[in-house]
Amino acid sequence: MEFSSSEDNELVEDFIDVEDDTGTTDVDPGTAVMASQTHCVDHSEESMLTAGNELLVAADELVKNGEPFLGMEFDSDAAAREFYSAYALRLGFGIRVARSRRERRKGMEVLVMKRFVCMKEGHHKKKDVESSDKKRRKRLSIRDGCPAMMEVVWKRLEKWVVTKLVLEHTHAIVSPDKVREVQLRRLCGKEQADQLQEVRRNVFGDTDACGLFTYFMRKQSENYGFSYNTQVDSRNCLRSAVWVDARSKMAYKYFGDAVYFDTTYSQIENMLPFAAFTGVNHHGDTVVFGCALVLDKSESAYAWIFDTWLTAMGKRLPYSFTTDEGKTMTEAVAKVFPQCFHRLCRWRVLSRCKKKLSDVYMRFPGLHAELKRCVNECDTMPAFDMFWGSILDRHGLRENTWLGSLFETRHRWVPAYLTSSFFAELSLTHRAETVSRFYRNNFTTRGSLLSLITRFDEHVDRLYMNEAQKDLASFPPEQLLKTNSVLEKQAETIYTRAAFEMFQTELIESLHHYSVKVQDGPYEAKYCVERHSDPPTRHTVVYNIAEKKAWCDCCRFAFSAILCRHVLGVFILADVDMIPEPCITKRWTKKAKTGPVFVGRSLEDENHHANSVTSRFNDLVHDAMKCAEQGTVSADSFKFAKEVLQKAFREIEKLTNAGPKQVGNR
Repeated sequence: MEFSSSEDNELVEDFIDVEDDTGTTDVDPGTAVMASQTHCVDHSEESMLTAGNELLVAADELVKNGEPFLGMEFDSDAAAREFYSAYALRLGFGIRVARSRRERRKGMEVLVMKRFVCMKEGHHKKKDVESSDKKRRKRLSIRDGCPAMMEVVWKRLEKWVVTKLVLEHTHAIVSPDKVREVQLRRLCGKEQADQLQEVRRNVFGDTDACGLFTYFMRKQSENYGFSYNTQVDSRNCLRSAVWVDARSKMAYKYFGDAVYFDTTYSQIENMLPFAAFTGVNHHGDTVVFGCALVLDKSESAYAWIFDTWLTAMGKRLPYSFTTDEGKTMTEAVAKVFPQCFHRLCRWRVLSRCKKKLSDVYMRFPGLHAELKRCVNECDTMPAFDMFWGSILDRHGLRENTWLGSLFETRHRWVPAYLTSSFFAELSLTHRAETVSRFYRNNFTTRGSLLSLITRFDEHVDRLYMNEAQKDLASFPPEQLLKTNSVLEKQAETIYTRAAFEMFQTELIESLHHYSVKVQDGPYEAKYCVERHSDPPTRHTVVYNIAEKKAWCDCCRFAFSAILCRHVLGVFILADVDMIPEPCITKRWTKKAKTGPVFVGRSLEDENHHANSVTSRFNDLVHDAMKCAEQGTVSADSFKFAKEVLQKAFREIEKLTNAGPKQVGNR
């Protein structure tokens, strides 16, 4: 049977849902929007056809046993959906979840039923639009009452069983090859632009983007260091936006060694696509490095956001860059931050386990705690692999596809595999407050974009005030010290309280370890450090006597810049009573924000720009911001800072008015 172009489009209206479920989708809906103002992104028709063929091959593999049948069993509801999605892909129809049911078992709400139906199931409900003042675009319904469906129920023996099944359709279905052809036209055509337009309407409501630009202009007039940039598509409609203020730029110079691109908005129902670049200050608290509006989730859009933000930060790369999982975001990070270690946020990975393993968690209530302990407490790769394997064997989960995929990508999110870069984490079990908590506390219902930004600015103000108060706080040593160690007393005078408490924990733990020198030399000594525990641990520490540097195979210092218990145990054995200078990282000290500190790696020739007017201006703004930060803590400090700045300004005016001969070469 032949189909017209319009019929083809109708038949594959929601085919992307099928592809996402099979896990082999060739192009995300957001990856085919305009790459700049004039062209489509770099997905050629040939490459998309190749990916489409691969998708069909994968679907063939999933449904090699034929059609679904009553009594068919699956290990999980996700496996059932994956199979039915592949089956639908081969026949050429789309699917959706029509119904699901939860029950309380053993004190927990668990999913016990899911019904997958054809996209044409049911009938469109007519709405009364006559009373509406707004003109709405009429949309044709694709539903025609098709009965095709598959329902699975969680039965005994921990299996999901097909209990209801209808294979017949009441409409024509298009061939998979025709589906791919139609979808190619959509990917670089008008529908993608319409999809972005719908996102913009959800973000801005009944207003346009003028309110956002008004905010940008007002902030720029109030703050000389404020900068923003926007990206538009071929219709001159907003695609992405990035903005950074002077405080963020200054904080980045001190604490920009580890950056997290926080997109937790995607996990919260009422949140707008508002993302933040964040880090951790010397008190272990969250610090904001900038904000972004993410209307387009394509690789080119993410790349533009990252590059724009990096430019605002003086092209200085962090050592590590942490993001959420996502193919397009990963590709953008590789393009803009090629020299950074890209890490996936393990907290988000563990959080997704609750959804992906809901039925498994019902059977094994303690599984989530076991997984967290495995991820956070194993400090070597062999220890992690052994612990992870024992969990799978104990619960019979070797064939679980989700846990299998997590293990395959462990080098990107498990701390034991991430010991080659710095992540500014004082604790593996405690996470600094993220933007997601701000979202949940402030947006239980959907609000406007400007309302969100205003509240977020207030939230950032509180963060900086909290940091300033902690900078001034002091505590009597007797309230903090727990041993008679000189190392502990020295650490208390050097580190902020948060960093000191972590050092103190490691020092006390070192007293429970046994250190033995296994190799001696004139410049270097090697030690074996053990603890008789369950499971027992053994580490190797190398201490360079000449350079006063220590290295441990747990690599804790490289990860967090706080000496580990194993090195401290060796220091105690070797009578090292003062922390060597190379073992102290300034970013965790009370003097973290003093002196000309610039963390990260610069992508530009700093000597080339050192004498430029722009460089001098930025340097002075940085110093003025430091003065303003400390000057606003109290009335006395404000008065003093004001007098000093006014006096300095008068002296500068005199010097400038004196003429070139006295001022010298400018």
